[in-house]
Amino acid sequence: MDIKDIIKPENKVYGKTPLLTDAVMHYCPGCTHGVVHKIIAEVIEEMGIQDKTIGISPVGCAVLAYNYIDIDWEQSAHGRAPALATATKRLNPEKYVFTYQGDGDLASIGCGEVMHACNRGENIVIIFINNAIYGMTGGQMAPTTLLGQVTATTPYGRRADLNGYPMKITEIVAQLEGTCYVTRQSAQNPAAVRKAKKAIRKAFENSMMNKGTSFVEIVSTCNSGWKLTPVKANKWMEENMFPFYQLGDIKDR
Repeated sequence: MDIKDIIKPENKVYGKTPLLTDAVMHYCPGCTHGVVHKIIAEVIEEMGIQDKTIGISPVGCAVLAYNYIDIDWEQSAHGRAPALATATKRLNPEKYVFTYQGDGDLASIGCGEVMHACNRGENIVIIFINNAIYGMTGGQMAPTTLLGQVTATTPYGRRADLNGYPMKITEIVAQLEGTCYVTRQSAQNPAAVRKAKKAIRKAFENSMMNKGTSFVEIVSTCNSGWKLTPVKANKWMEENMFPFYQLGDIKDR
């Protein structure tokens, strides 16, 4: 019997949404980016908004996101995705506009941009990948790096007196009047993926109801930057990041 007769499409547990291209992803094995890309693609397909969605990717590991999700994309300068998303949404109010940013991009060089976009209440979705490190450029300390965490620029661990404290950027934007939905999720197992997908869909729906800015943080792993295997990286995230970056909805207006 041919293997094609055994593995039929209707019997597959995993199916790839047609919005994901056949391009081979450049992400490291175990990286959370690929999982979140799949979630976003599934949400867009299920909502039937492929031709109405515009993604904004800045500089960072996700700079090539446009290779993987078959929608319209724009690329911004480092940290400037919320500014570009603001212009795009105002010029095209009928479109679903979202940014996809890492912590080095959003919480560091792009901190001012995201604060003001959220404060204005732009009707966009901001998806924030927080792996507590600069993944693409060599594993340096990011604004979200935990106290005591070893990075390329904190070889003895992050110190509050020398490096300051980790930024809980999601709690900060929740205080701004312009945000309508602020949540922190993860994607390390099937249950977490389902919650993250539900949050991203809700954020997209909010943008078309003119409620303001929806901000979805995904606490993520960077096993190459952390120098851990994918399995150990997930465990390290659960034991170290979750106690500080607590999961769940922070604001839902």
